[in-house]
Amino acid sequence: MHYSAHGCLCLGALAAVAAAAATAQTQPQYPVKSIRLIVPFAAGGSSDFTARTLAHRISASWGQQVVVDNRAGGTGVIGVQLVAKSAPDGYTILFASSSTFATAPALNPNLPYDPVKDFAPISLVVLGPNVLTAHPSLPVQSLKDLIQLARAKPGQITFASPGIATASHMAGVLFVRGAGIDLLHVPYKGGGVAVTDVLAGQVHLLFGSVSTSLPLVRTGRLRALAVTSAKRVSTVPEVPTMAESGLPGYEVVQWFGLAAPAGAPRAVVTKFNQELLAILASPDTRESLMKQGLEPVGSTPGEFAAHIKSELAKWTRVFKEMGLRGDQLH
Repeated sequence: MHYSAHGCLCLGALAAVAAAAATAQTQPQYPVKSIRLIVPFAAGGSSDFTARTLAHRISASWGQQVVVDNRAGGTGVIGVQLVAKSAPDGYTILFASSSTFATAPALNPNLPYDPVKDFAPISLVVLGPNVLTAHPSLPVQSLKDLIQLARAKPGQITFASPGIATASHMAGVLFVRGAGIDLLHVPYKGGGVAVTDVLAGQVHLLFGSVSTSLPLVRTGRLRALAVTSAKRVSTVPEVPTMAESGLPGYEVVQWFGLAAPAGAPRAVVTKFNQELLAILASPDTRESLMKQGLEPVGSTPGEFAAHIKSELAKWTRVFKEMGLRGDQLH
């Protein structure tokens, strides 16, 4: 059989096109290996619960393991910095929060990471108020009782938090300032360990997540005094807000979201975002989160980026008005 030179060129071109098509079809699709979801706090708190809920569902959908990696320490700084310095390939993702992206950097602009410049926001995930709980041994039934007792015993009543500059800690700081009282702050390396010591009666109070506090309130191991949101929480409708209890205008709400290191491929951010929105829209996920006192939200990457900037600006303004700096906190 005879082919002209022209015919050979055509066949060669066709072979090249076919090879390119085959390569495109066999090009590995993200993700091709397991993904680390860094939670910068110890296991046991609401951030850990939410992260594991999402990781389980993403793993099932993508067929690749999403491993929750708790990197506690430095009030979240260690875990956040780890992600900021990771390769922006989509295989190391941060479980971001209002603590690490808003309150902490607002208090301390010299942190070793920049929440705006060092990350590619993926999506806001949930909003979650805290609930102020007391060990039953503390002789208080309401926020009013607590304020009266604290005024009678300045510096003698303690409150726990998952760490300095966390949303829980800030809830306590704003309460102390608003009520004109003096409480002793006891910081921990995560919500779970803070709860353990409050349950043991080692610490009197905790501004804890609804998710970890609610079961303990239901069984009488802790007493709920007030929630930190502007409105009552549907899972504990009998618990009044801080504002209703004598602190008008009081509101502290945690939020959680996902972010990749800056420079992550847009396709990865988009795929993660679409998956998260689908998960947050599913009735079983929504029910699971809402039972924990968490409000599923979801957003576009751009909306989350705007939210981070807005929250950072808000807390910077609040702390400036209070005359509060990071080096004054302990």
